[in-house]
Formats: sequence, C-alpha cells, structure tokens
Amino acid sequence: MDIDYYELLECERTADDKTLKTSYRRLAMQFHPDRNPGDHEAEAKFKAINEAYDCLKDPQKRAAYDRFGKAAFQSGGAGGFGGGQGFEGFSDIFESVFGEFMGGGGRQRSGPRRGADLRYDLEISLEEAFHGKSETIRFDVAANCEPCGGSGAKPGTAARTCQTCGGRGQVRAQQGFFVVERACPSCHGAGQVIADPCPNCRGEGRIDREKSLEVKIPAGVDEGTRIRVTGEGEAGGRGAPPGDLYIFLHVKRHAIFERDGTTLAARCPISFTTAALGGEIEVPGLDGEIIPVKIPAGIQSGKQLRHRGSGMPVLNSRGRGDLVIEIAVETPTRLSARQKELLAEFRETETGEECPASSGFFAKIKGMFGE
Repeated sequence: MDIDYYELLECERTADDKTLKTSYRRLAMQFHPDRNPGDHEAEAKFKAINEAYDCLKDPQKRAAYDRFGKAAFQSGGAGGFGGGQGFEGFSDIFESVFGEFMGGGGRQRSGPRRGADLRYDLEISLEEAFHGKSETIRFDVAANCEPCGGSGAKPGTAARTCQTCGGRGQVRAQQGFFVVERACPSCHGAGQVIADPCPNCRGEGRIDREKSLEVKIPAGVDEGTRIRVTGEGEAGGRGAPPGDLYIFLHVKRHAIFERDGTTLAARCPISFTTAALGGEIEVPGLDGEIIPVKIPAGIQSGKQLRHRGSGMPVLNSRGRGDLVIEIAVETPTRLSARQKELLAEFRETETGEECPASSGFFAKIKGMFGE
C-alpha cells in the first residue's frame, strides 16, 4: 500500500507551505544517498519524499491530491494523465476542483448560445405609477430570420456536424501539465457548420428589426422597478433560446407630491388665521378624490397631518399607503387698511400667552443679559 504523502513528509494535512518545506529539507538531508551510501531503503525513501514534496508544493496538484489521492496522477486510470483517455480524466478532475475559480461554470458547453438580454428604460408619470397602465414600446432587436427559421441554413438545407471538433464546439491542446480548451476555430463553438448559408441572414440565423410590444405596468410601481418579459430579448444563435427583456421604470418628479415607498407627502401652505383658529382644507388625491383635512387650532409650521389609506397602492396588493400633509403657515404680505387696523387692535390685546414659544424665547434672552 502506498504511503500517504503527508505521512511521508511527517506533516498534518493542514500544514502550510513553510511547514511542508521545512520538513522536506530535514528528511531529504536525513535520507540523502550521499549520507547513506549503499542503503537501498534510504534511497527509496529519499525518492518517495521528493515525489511527495513535488506534488504538495504545487497548489493545484495538492488540491487534486487532497480530493482524489494518487489516482489523480496514475497513468491509465480514471484520473490519470498518462495519455489518451487518462489525460482527459485528469482534465475533468482539474475542472471539478478549479472550475469555480476559473469562471464558475466548468467546461464550456458546445452549441449555439442563448440570446442576449435587453434593457429598455421607460419614463412614466406619478399618476401612471398610481393607476398602472398598458404601454406599447418599440425597440430594435436581433430576431430570428423567418426564411430559415433561425437555423442560418438556406431553406431546404441543414447544418452539418463540424468535423474539426466532432460537434463539441471545443478543441483541446496540451500546454505542459495542463489541457487547455478553446472554441473550435472551424465552427466558432457552435458545433455545426453551415455549408449553404441563408441569403437573407447570411448564415447568422438572425436579422435586426424593430419590434413593438405591449407591456402592462401594474399599479404601485416605483422608481427603478424592473419588469422582466421572458423571451422578448435577442434571438439565440441558430435556433437557441432567446434572451429576456428587462424594462426599468423611471417616475417623473411631481409638481405637488413626493413619494417615499407607498407614502405620499405634500407641503400645504395655510393662512395664519386658519392656523390660529383651525378649520378644514381640501387636498386632491392622485385618484381624483378630494381629501378633507382637518386643521386643529394653533397648528404650527412643520406639523405633519397623516391621512390613512390615501397614499400609493401597494404593488401586487390591495392596500394603500398614507398621505402626509406638512403644514406651512403663510404670513400675509398684502393687507388692506382695515386688515392692518384689525391686526393692530389684536396686537394691543396681546399678553404673551398667545404665543408661548416666542415669549419664552425672549424671556431667555433677557435672562442672559440680567434684565
């Protein structure tokens, strides 16, 4: 039975490179033939130590050994690399160990590739986001060629299997220790060759054309909402599946309302008399409904009043958010003589208790100066 490489180097399997190297040097010096002339066991041990270290000092070889043992390097076996099928087996092992680090997908598949995904940016109003709508969009896309049905071959003919790669779409080349795969130069990875191309698409299987598509936009969408339309992207090469269309929505800025999720907010100016005496104002909602908002007496600027269920619809649900009204008390700038007279009479009756915040502030100011 073969001795484990780590046992030969007298190291744990978790040993780092420095530990492996230090142990190898110590053992190599101990069993070197020059120090053990005529000792065949020491000579065999020296060769085994070198073989073990030669494998474990290489990160890629070590990973393969940790997973498959010496089978990864035995000629003629399932994991060998001594030539022919054995070498292919090691390539499979290498891909299974390092595939995630070399692109995440292992060996590249042959055949035509799926069509590319497309992006379409659509601008809508806040009202349209509130109600939802159907929109017809137009865009340029690579679509299947109708005469050849996307095959790329002249009608009545068909593609044939590529003789260079045998239909795999990939060819292999040995580069030192590794086997490197690349796209077949004859079929460019398709695995098939078209001898008599379609004159309409010149063998591509696709042609560029403008496409119209009706898209339903649900109520409640927000800025950046992405709508995926399956199969409406570019056609795949030579009959491969098409890609998808992604519609990104952008909501225009509204003159009155601002949006935060499902909450609508509006800044509403009111007269100072309404703020002082209280009252009621009417705010038009996005759905056309007039929303009555009660103003409590003595309300201050910046105060927010919430009206439940009058905001934006919840996407794919029956609920709605809230409407938040932020009050802005407006000081009159155009007064008649009579109004000025009435205000002057009011000022004569002020005691300071009418506006406790301002009277308290000026009281603090006087206290700072010892008045």
